[in-house]
Amino acid sequence: MKIAEQVTFGTGRLDRATELRNDAAELARMARNARVLPLWRGKPLIDQGPDHRFALAFLTLDHPILAARQKGLVFLGRDPQGPLFALDVSDWEAEGDALDPTVFFDQTWQRFPDTADTSGFGELRGVMAHLTPLEAEIAATARSILEWHRIHGFCANCGAKSTPVQAGWQRDCPDCARPHFPRTDPVVIMLITHGNTVLIGRNALWPRGMFSLLAGFMEPGETIEAATRREVFEETGVRVGAVDYLASQPWPYPSSLMIGTRGMATTTQISIDPDELEQARWVTREDMLEVFAGQNPDMMPARKGSIAHFLLTNWLADRLD
Repeated sequence: MKIAEQVTFGTGRLDRATELRNDAAELARMARNARVLPLWRGKPLIDQGPDHRFALAFLTLDHPILAARQKGLVFLGRDPQGPLFALDVSDWEAEGDALDPTVFFDQTWQRFPDTADTSGFGELRGVMAHLTPLEAEIAATARSILEWHRIHGFCANCGAKSTPVQAGWQRDCPDCARPHFPRTDPVVIMLITHGNTVLIGRNALWPRGMFSLLAGFMEPGETIEAATRREVFEETGVRVGAVDYLASQPWPYPSSLMIGTRGMATTTQISIDPDELEQARWVTREDMLEVFAGQNPDMMPARKGSIAHFLLTNWLADRLD
C-alpha cells in the first residue's frame, strides 16, 4: 500500500540513534536532563487535556521516584527535541483505581506523584489514536522493550540472571556469555475478501458486538502467504488463493509485528473452530459502511488505531493499492 506507513505505531519517525547504545558515558550525560517516559505495568504516563486531547507526559530524572529506579533506564532514541528514555516504575504502589485483570480493556487511571493534575497512567490502546504519530511510536517502543526486560530477566540457555547492556537493547548472561536480544513475534492479520464481501470474526472474550479481521501467529519455517492461508482455514474452513502484502504494524501486546495481508477466498462456506472464534461471517461493503457509521447495534468496528481498522477503512475507500 502506498499509505502503509500511516498505520498507528508504524511511521518510523523515531531516530533510534543505535550508534549511541554502546557509549555509556555519553548516555549518562544525556540522561541527566533528558525526557523520560515512565510506564507503570505497561501503561505510559499520559497528559489528558480538554476535548480528548492526549499527549505523552515526560519527566526528568530529578523526579524522586524515577531517580531511585534509574538503573532500569532504556534509551529509546532522539526526536527533534532531544534524547528520550523509558523507565519501568511498576513496583511503585499506585493509589486510586486498581487494575482488574479480567476485563478486556483497562479503563483505570493512576495518578503519579509530583506531576500535573491532568497526568496519569492510561491504557495505550485507549489513547493511541489521539497521540501524534511520533508519540504513538515512542509509546509502543517503550512498552515493548520494557515488557521484554520484565519477562526475560534470566538466560534461556543456562538460567542465570542476565544483565542489561547496549542501553537496554540487549541482555548478557554473566555465566555462559550468551547474548539475548529483544524479540518480535510475527502475526498475520488478514483482509480476506470474496467479491464485495469481507470475512470477519470475533473471540468469545471480546466485548459484545466487537468484530475484527482474522489473525494468528506465524509458525517456524512458514511464509507470510502460507500463514495467511493456514490461519484462515484453521479458524473458519475458508480456502484462500492469491495473497498480497498490504501493511504492517508494531503491536506492543506484548511485542508483535502485525503483518497485514489481503487474501482472495476461493470458497465461502464457514466452519469455525470454537477454540479460536465464537463467530465468523461475511459482511458486504455496504453493511460494513453502516458498522463504521455506528448504525449497526449488533456490531462494532475494530478499534480505531488498530491495523484491522486501518485495513478495513482503506478497503471501504478502495485504497488498497
